[in-house]
Amino acid sequence: MEYRNRVDFLVGGRLALFSDPVTRVGGEKCSYQVPTYQALKGILESCYWKPTLVWVIDAVRVMRPIQSQSKGIRPIKYGGGNDLSIYTYLTDVAYQVQAHFEWNEHRPELAGDRNENKHYAIARRMIARGGRRDVFLGTRECQAYVEPCTFGEGSGHYDEAGTLSFGLMFHGFNYPDETGRQTLETRLWYPKMENGVIRFCRPENCRVVRVVKQQKAVKSFTPGENFAPCDTLAEEVAVDGLDAETV
Repeated sequence: MEYRNRVDFLVGGRLALFSDPVTRVGGEKCSYQVPTYQALKGILESCYWKPTLVWVIDAVRVMRPIQSQSKGIRPIKYGGGNDLSIYTYLTDVAYQVQAHFEWNEHRPELAGDRNENKHYAIARRMIARGGRRDVFLGTRECQAYVEPCTFGEGSGHYDEAGTLSFGLMFHGFNYPDETGRQTLETRLWYPKMENGVIRFCRPENCRVVRVVKQQKAVKSFTPGENFAPCDTLAEEVAVDGLDAETV
């Protein structure tokens, strides 16, 4: 499906760690072979985030060979001191990502900010600038770099690899401010990569969903108290460091 507000970008780095929750029980971490939906959503939110909208990841294309490397790490223990753990990272990674945004219907107080052209223009500019905040691949020590691209262009390592399955895998979290439910939930799914491309199912279509804990939306927005609504597009654009002609 084509979306008018679709964005394409390339993200890559020397290391990546998309932790498999099963391997974290003993204090060690081992990366999934491919990025999770939630990790890619976090990358895009580091580029441009507003509570008015929700980013939806459509697809990811694996550009380089899937390789791993283990390192000895000395993490801080909860009771103080250090421990010795083995972390298994992905190395020399690059991914093409395709995504779009939709309005967060569970934030009706921000309905006045639903200007699609404005958010789309700012998002594209922030991606071109490499993001507003630090970008990383899964964990903080895995620094990443973002730049615009055209999804599907160029040659990828798995372009003729056929279909590869990865079994049951973490998809993402359902947060109360995005679902309207007073629970934090985790989603699981069965991804398949076809010729290097993984097309994600929508969060609401994940069949395996488990409740983590009861939780309420962290923050509410009240006009005039914790945010100032802009009356015109030019005023809002000025807040984001752009001018009306750029948008």
